[in-house]
Amino acid sequence: MADYRNNRRKKVCLICSGKEVNYKDVETLSKLINERGKILPRRATGACAKDQRIIAREIKKARAIALLPFARD
Repeated sequence: MADYRNNRRKKVCLICSGKEVNYKDVETLSKLINERGKILPRRATGACAKDQRIIAREIKKARAIALLPFARD
């Protein structure tokens, strides 16, 4: 029986690969939230646990100064 999971490519962590995540970089952060404004989980972003916490913190900073919406209708 073939295992279908072996065909998927492992996602690489954004921050570990060298990309800097900053609350001012709205384009990068908007890729890490869904259309409703929720933060995407690790399995969707491919981030490691440590870097997912950094991503969440930066998104929350951007929301606090109104660069990103808290929720979209």
